[in-house]
Amino acid sequence: MTTKFTPLKDHDTPIKVLFTGYLCTVGIGYLFALIQILFTHGMADGKFGLSVDDIVYSYYGNRSGTVLEQKLNGSMKDNAPELERFKIMEWVREGADSDDYKSEGIDKIIESRCVMCHNKEASGIPDFTEFESLKALTTEDTGATFASLTRVSHVHMFGISFIFMFVGLIFSFAETTTTQYKCIAIGMPYVFLVADILSWWLTKIHPMFAWLVIFAGMGMGVSFIFMWVTAILEMWLFKPVFINGWGSRYLELRDSTDASLADRLWSYAKALGRQIKPAAAFVVDLWLTRGWPVVKGWFKKIS
Repeated sequence: MTTKFTPLKDHDTPIKVLFTGYLCTVGIGYLFALIQILFTHGMADGKFGLSVDDIVYSYYGNRSGTVLEQKLNGSMKDNAPELERFKIMEWVREGADSDDYKSEGIDKIIESRCVMCHNKEASGIPDFTEFESLKALTTEDTGATFASLTRVSHVHMFGISFIFMFVGLIFSFAETTTTQYKCIAIGMPYVFLVADILSWWLTKIHPMFAWLVIFAGMGMGVSFIFMWVTAILEMWLFKPVFINGWGSRYLELRDSTDASLADRLWSYAKALGRQIKPAAAFVVDLWLTRGWPVVKGWFKKIS
C-alpha cells in the first residue's frame, strides 16, 4: 500500500522514543483514571466495582437518603470506623442540630476523620471546618450539582480532547490500518467523549441514561486501546507481529479484493447517511418555520 507519510516503523529512533514516552505516560494516566473511578463513583453504592447503581447515585442521587449518609455508606466508608459512621448518621437523622453537633462529639469525629481532606485549602470538595458546609450535606441526596457538572464537563472536554488529539496524531502514521478505519478510530473518541459528558447531564435529569455513561466510557476506552496498541506494535514490533506473526493474516485480509464485513457495514452506513441527510434538512426546516416561532411566542408570554 502506497503511503504519503513516513510510517511509524520508519521514523528515526528519537521520534519513536518521543512517541512511545508520550503513549506510555498517557496510558498509565488512563489506568490511574480508571482506578480513581473505581474508588469514587465505583463506591457510590457501598460496594467495590462500577455498576449502573453507582452511576445513578453519582449523578442522579439516591433520593432515599441524605448526601452525607450516602457518602458514609459509599466512597467514604473506609475512612471511619463503623461506630463513628453510625453516630454521624444518627445525628443526621435526628435533624443535624448544631448544638448536638458538639454535645454528641460529632465535631471531634469530623475533625479527626474528615478535615484532613475537607478543609479550606481543598478545591472542589466541601470545607468541613465550616458547620454550614457540613449541614448542607444533610439534605436529600440529589447527586451531582449542576455547578459541579459544569466544572467537570469543561475540564474533561478540554483535557481529554488534547490527549486524544496527540494519540490520534501518532496513530495517523500507522500503515497497517486503512484510511477509512483510521478516520473512524481517530474520530470515535471525540464522539464518545461528547456522548459521555452529555450522558452525565441526562442521568442527572433521569436515571435511565446511566447506561449511556457506561457505554460512552467503554467506547472511549476501546478506541484508545486500539490506537495505543497499534502504534506501539508498529514502532517496535512490526516485523515479528505483522510480517512473521499473527498480524500478517490481518494484512492479507486488508489487501484482499473481497469486501470484508466491515467494508460492507461501512458502505451501508454511508448509504444510510445519504438517506438521513434530506430527512435531517426537512426536520431543521420544520423547526425553523414552525417550531421556533411557537417557542418564541411562549417566551414572549412569559416575559
